[in-house]
Amino acid sequence: MSLSARRVTLPAITPIVLQKRVIKVYSEDETSRALDVPSDITARDVCQLLIVKNHYIDDHSWTLFEHLPHIGVERIIEEHELVIEVLSNWGMEEENKLYFRKNYAKYEFFKNPMYFFPEHMVSFATETNGEISPTQILQMFLSSSTYPEIHGFLHAKEQGKKSWKKIYFLLRRSGLYFSTKGTSKEPRHLQFFSEFGNSDIYVSLAGKKKHGAPTNYGFCFKPNKAGGPRDLKMLCAEEEQSRTCWVTAIRLLKYGMQLYQNYMHPYQGRSGCSSQSVSPMRSISENSLVAMDFSGQKGRVIENPTEALSVAVEEGLAWRKKGCLRLGTHGSPTAPSQSSATNMAIHQSQPWFHHKISRDEAQRLISQQGLVDGVFLVRDSQSNPKTFVLSMSHGQKIKHFQIIPVEDDGEMFHTLDDGHTRFTDLIQLVEFYQLNKGVLPCKLKHYCARIAL
Repeated sequence: MSLSARRVTLPAITPIVLQKRVIKVYSEDETSRALDVPSDITARDVCQLLIVKNHYIDDHSWTLFEHLPHIGVERIIEEHELVIEVLSNWGMEEENKLYFRKNYAKYEFFKNPMYFFPEHMVSFATETNGEISPTQILQMFLSSSTYPEIHGFLHAKEQGKKSWKKIYFLLRRSGLYFSTKGTSKEPRHLQFFSEFGNSDIYVSLAGKKKHGAPTNYGFCFKPNKAGGPRDLKMLCAEEEQSRTCWVTAIRLLKYGMQLYQNYMHPYQGRSGCSSQSVSPMRSISENSLVAMDFSGQKGRVIENPTEALSVAVEEGLAWRKKGCLRLGTHGSPTAPSQSSATNMAIHQSQPWFHHKISRDEAQRLISQQGLVDGVFLVRDSQSNPKTFVLSMSHGQKIKHFQIIPVEDDGEMFHTLDDGHTRFTDLIQLVEFYQLNKGVLPCKLKHYCARIAL
């Protein structure tokens, strides 16, 4: 029996080539950068690309935003989302933009859930034994078997009308519902309002002006596919904490464990853009700082809060005396008047200083970068040209503190506490309050800066 060899021709394997596309990304100062990217690039990939190209420090707060100016809304593009897919939903006539900026509040609910889920807005579908902590509420959102219910009154814009109506809403895993009879949760009184699968949640930027909303704390559902203002389902909360709770809960119900993975594993992306290739963030952590006493032969940790506060005040006074005589540009002491002039202007090159911006603009910048405790900026005062203002976030509210100049023996100083603690320049003042709470509601943590691409 003879065997004959047969020649088998295998089909050629064609490599898959991902199509590339040019996208334009804007920064807060409206400068932009064009990027040639593959079709499967994620929002985190784009952020990492810009971080590397611009030599920024990656502190995991850089975020890509989708901005829709024609309807006055924007949203965080989640790190795992495909950017080209987001762009494919834009209409041809729309002047939508991608923005790249910091957002310290992006995953703050994983770190401090107690600030995001007020007790009066949360209930449970099943009976619970004892009190439920905010951390347990967060775990319920990530679980597929249980879920908390978010409930409360919201203003809803009536379809096809300019009027708004105050209605009781209930958020469940299956979607958002409203009650047709007061605060009743009975199934016969609940009417479906919106689901999450085919819609995205946006925050309103100018709800009062653009849509006649009763407050500035608006948010809306918009279908993934291109659509105009008529397709929006617009809502409005009474305060920022309420809006933050609703938006956070919807993000958690929509993306679940994927959000947690994004938070726990900030970057596992494309070759050449690994987070290891970028210098790690050297930030000041409150947990890593302790008050120390070096007056003896050995340093000791100050555990008494009252003693620590006293040392902080003494340190501020010592800085005042130490800074009275500054060196000039060539290393020689400057004259007092020249030193004062230099000290009064030395802050202008600092990223946290914003020259001649209004109170409203300061609030907008801080809100954009996240209402996390300690986000701050320093600006010129509009009411008094000779003073400055420290604007900062605390308790999801923005507070403003006037920095007053005081004169002593011909020298000018800056103070926040009526002259008890004085600083020769704003840099000293900011550095002091980054380490010491002093008269502020919390320490300064993250400065709010405008970056250029």
